[in-house]
This record gives sequence, C-alpha cells and structure tokens, in this order.
Amino acid sequence: MTDCNRQPVRFSTLSRQKIVGDFDGGRLTTDGGGLLLREGDRQLDLIRRLADCIPDPRNPLLTVHDQRVLLAQRIFGIALGYEDLNDHDTLREDPLFSVLADKRPDPDEPLASSPTLCRFENRVDRKSLVRMSEVLVETFIASHRKPPKELILDFDATDDLVHGQQENRFFQGYYDAYCFLPLYVFCGDRLLVAYLRPSNIDPAMHTRAILKLLVRRLREAWPKVKIILRGDSGFCRWRLMRWCDRHDVSYVLGLARNRVLERRAKPFMQAAEAAFARTGRKLRRFHEVRYAARSWDRRRRVIVKAERLRQGPNVRFVVTNLLKPTPRHIYDGLYTARADMENRIKEQQLGLFADRTSCRKFLANQFRLLLASAAYVLIEHIRRTALKGTELAKAQVTTLRLKLFKIAGRVITSVRRVVFHFSSSYPYQQLFRQTVERLVPD
Repeated sequence: MTDCNRQPVRFSTLSRQKIVGDFDGGRLTTDGGGLLLREGDRQLDLIRRLADCIPDPRNPLLTVHDQRVLLAQRIFGIALGYEDLNDHDTLREDPLFSVLADKRPDPDEPLASSPTLCRFENRVDRKSLVRMSEVLVETFIASHRKPPKELILDFDATDDLVHGQQENRFFQGYYDAYCFLPLYVFCGDRLLVAYLRPSNIDPAMHTRAILKLLVRRLREAWPKVKIILRGDSGFCRWRLMRWCDRHDVSYVLGLARNRVLERRAKPFMQAAEAAFARTGRKLRRFHEVRYAARSWDRRRRVIVKAERLRQGPNVRFVVTNLLKPTPRHIYDGLYTARADMENRIKEQQLGLFADRTSCRKFLANQFRLLLASAAYVLIEHIRRTALKGTELAKAQVTTLRLKLFKIAGRVITSVRRVVFHFSSSYPYQQLFRQTVERLVPD
C-alpha cells in the first residue's frame, strides 16, 4: 500500500519548471534557536529543580524517560510554539528536542509520546504543584545580584475560557462565559505566581494568603526591602489593606466609584468642568480625601483623579497607605504603570498558551499553567540578560520566537559532535551569535 506521507506535494509551476515538495529532507529541525532556551535553562537550572518537586512512582527498571526529559519536552515545546500534546508524536523524533532534553539524538530512541506526557500531567498532585510554585519565587530571588530597595508586586486576575466539562468550571457573569479565573503576580516583567482558580469566587480570593507567603519569603531574603502591593479595584478589600497596614506593606489599589465618593469628588469635577468650559481643552487634576466604606475598619487616604475629556467627565479613585508621594505621583507614577502587567498576561495566554487548560482534572490544568509559566521564566531570563541593549530587549514572546528560535537547520550527529548547520539566509545571524556569547560561559 502506498504511504500517503511519501507522496510529493505539488505546487503551481514557476514558468516551465515544476515545483514539488516532500518531507524526506532527513535530520532537519525548524527550531534551531531552541538551543538558546537550553542555555538559559542551564544558567537557571529551572527544569531540574521543577522535576525534583514531583515524586516518580514508576518502576525505575521499566522507566524509559525520566521526569526531567518529560518536563523538558513540554516546557521547551511550549516556548517554541507547540501547544498540543499531540505535537510531540512527531517532535519526539526531532533531533533538536533530543538535545534540549540532554539526550544524544538517535532515530531509534525517540523521546516520550503524547500518551506518556498525558499520563505525566494527570498524576501530578497538589503538594508537587506547591513546590513548583515555590521554585518560581526562588528563581526570582536568585536573579538579583544585590538586595533590591523596593519591590512592586502586581496582582491581577484574568479569564481563562473553557469549552468542555473540566473540573471546577463555572459560568462567570462578568465575562459571560464558562471559565477559570487564574491569579497572576508579577514584579515588573518577572513572574512570581500563576495560580489557577475556579471562577465562582471573589476575584480577590486567596490574595491575602499568597501575599503573606510572598512577603515572608522576600523579607527572609531581603529584610530591609520595601514592598508595595498594586492592583485594580477587584483587590480593594479591607482585610487585605488591614493586613498590609499591620505588616509594613504599602498598597496602591483601585477603588470602585460609589455615591459617597462621587459626592466627595463633586467640587473637584465642577472645577474641572469650569476650566474645560473656558479653554475647551481636556484637563486632569489630582486631589485627595479621607474616606472609609461602611465595612472598613478605618478611614484611608484616597486619591481622586478629576478629569474632563472632550467625551465627558472621567473621575477615578485610588486608595493607598503611602503618605509622602503627591496625588499625581501616586496615580500617574505608580498606579497607571500596573497596566503593563496586562501585556505580560497576554504573553502568557497568547504566546505561551497558558489558557490551554483542556484537561478534565483541575490539578492537571494547574500543572499546565505552571508549564507555561516556566517557559515564560526561561524566555524572560534570555530577554533580560542576553538581549539587554539589543533591538529585541523589549520584544514579546511571539517576536522572540519568530526572530530567534525559529531557525531552520540540518543536524549532523557523530560520535564526538552534534552539529547544527543553520540556514545561510537567516537574517539575524549577528544577534544570534551575540546572544550565544552572553549565555554560554567561556
């Protein structure tokens, strides 16, 4: 019987010449730049430390692929743009992936199949997930050569749509869909927490517990560090603010509008309206008041942004326990900067498939979220260190993948060497060489 995969692929002609393709090119890879990810992992030792978090109940005498290999397949695969387990049915034979898993490329010894990887995902327990989450925090701490003076921890929740009968799926009215509600914590571009939650909860659920754990560990490492919690109005909960007040943690949180706040802000908005009527130009001014909602334990400092745009009035509120900064600095200098975190979440979900939570078991989906997070940590490490000062220093995951990781190459394996012959027409050769020099020690 004819093997359909061996049939040539026929394209339209070029003048009188036929154009034909096939998949018989031999030991080739389309992801040669994945070697940069391997070097980044060798610096961080991330995959080994994650593998150590997961007990292995398999019989060692019958085990072909150890857990580090399984994790390497999944994390490097996600980083290189392969979101599905089924992709590994062919990727397991890619010589590049063998090298990434620290195995000698051998056509007779492919990596793990998708069923093996699926079983691995579904046997990870809650304790292992907690230990893996701790590895992300320890990686963040180890990335600092000297103690930082200040850390701004951005908390945010987002929707993770689901389309099956996953465990703990619920309908969320705000997003008008069945989804999960993962919680992320970033410090600048660096990821500290990726925590999957069901969506039938308060968006601030478990925020205080996670903040306690983070503050305790960060102050163990850096006793004098100043910590600022930053988040939108979904995290403005009086118990959280009270805990921060008692434990010397600053906060800058959005505050939802209500009738009392709007009444307190009315004189400021009237002044803004009058100024707009005189000049016809949009205007924004900042003020502050003392305010306490009925449920709060005490009054707090609230920043008022009184803005008049051509489209109409726009008033916003932020609550803080910071005393010295001016209202303008707190709002423009601190609070609005939290919007950049949304770009990091987009990198996670759009670039690294963190929302690919299609497993039936909830814990397996949390594991997938952590795999995507590990892929982000690797890429962010390369971006922050090896690409510093280059044209790609601020590039997002998808751009880095396209320009640095997706490099075609032929792989030649001998007893002593594995040689990658990259494409001669690759346009970023100089940048690639520079990145390798920064990642690989002399």
